[in-house]
Amino acid sequence: MNILIGPLSDDRVEMAERKGIGHPDTICDEITEQISIELCRYYLEAFGAIMHHNVDKALLIGGQSLPAYNGGKVIKPISLIIAGRATQQVGDKTIPVAEIAIETTKKWLAKNIRHLDVAKDVQVVANIRPGSAELVELFDRFGKGETPLANDTSFGAGFYPLTPLERSIIAVEERLNSPVVKKQFPFIGEDIKVMGVKSDTAEYYTIAIAMVDRYVAGLQDYISNIKTIETFVRVNILPAGADIYINTADDYARESIYLTVTGTSAESGDDGQVGRGNRINGLITPYRPMSLEATAGKNPVSHVGKIYNHFAMNLSRAVVEQGFAEAAQVFIVSQIGKPIDEPQLLHLKLKNIQVAEKYIAELARERLGGIAQFWKSMIYTG
Repeated sequence: MNILIGPLSDDRVEMAERKGIGHPDTICDEITEQISIELCRYYLEAFGAIMHHNVDKALLIGGQSLPAYNGGKVIKPISLIIAGRATQQVGDKTIPVAEIAIETTKKWLAKNIRHLDVAKDVQVVANIRPGSAELVELFDRFGKGETPLANDTSFGAGFYPLTPLERSIIAVEERLNSPVVKKQFPFIGEDIKVMGVKSDTAEYYTIAIAMVDRYVAGLQDYISNIKTIETFVRVNILPAGADIYINTADDYARESIYLTVTGTSAESGDDGQVGRGNRINGLITPYRPMSLEATAGKNPVSHVGKIYNHFAMNLSRAVVEQGFAEAAQVFIVSQIGKPIDEPQLLHLKLKNIQVAEKYIAELARERLGGIAQFWKSMIYTG
């Protein structure tokens, strides 16, 4: 056990994690966000404006499976419950909200969890109801071409740049889940979790990888595959000297290993929920400022719990990339019912400021001036 004691300013130690695309929490986040995007596109095409919605609740209830060397089976399907609020009627036109949600969910799963039989191994339920009259009324300002009013009192937080450890954590998950690596090592499932820890003397990476059983002939083959992944990560991704640990819960003597049928732990009892995973920068960073707001599935027009977190991240990045400071942290807070471009407070904490503060303030005001159109970057790049 390592016990380190230091001052509040101690930066010798750092830890962060990333839950990969096949993790149950990430699945919930990604699906609800995609449902919001599809609803926005439907509303825009049908009515020329985005209607009120917040489809930001999802619960994944893990199924049951019987993994086996050379291929097992799922014996009880995964259940995915989608909940939230959305405009379902405009004039005499009914919007098929539940159908959009279910279809989007199944398409996302089929695209991203390659060994999951969506037709057989997943049950999707969409319980999406109309929004409250008060929040719909706040939202209507957008439809009239005005600046949207904040539908919540909330704050956002962002920082830039990422540390080398944070960049390495993202690189490991993205590389192992890339199409090229999946083709090279098909036994790697999508459920990958990476925890990185840095001390003043070493870096440690603990990686959990759901292995796909149909590509594993036996225990020795499994062990060989784990060693192959470790070598690949060490040579191609992580800095020299990093300590790498993969599937540390395995017990080879008891033949208790992380073997799955589908490549995700969701198949056998590991549950998921929106907001328990990565922040919008793709990481969970206890040593850095972040909001616990679940941004996924919230409307991108007036829900400041989403908009302000994206804004804080983007502004911090702009400050650094334009050479105004070496590093930036941005904090922004709203008041419900106030225009989203008029936050109660916008606070920038900067390291090694390189220009007069008035230029930084001008950049912040300029970015705030465009926040009413911020939704476009979320809809058209999603």
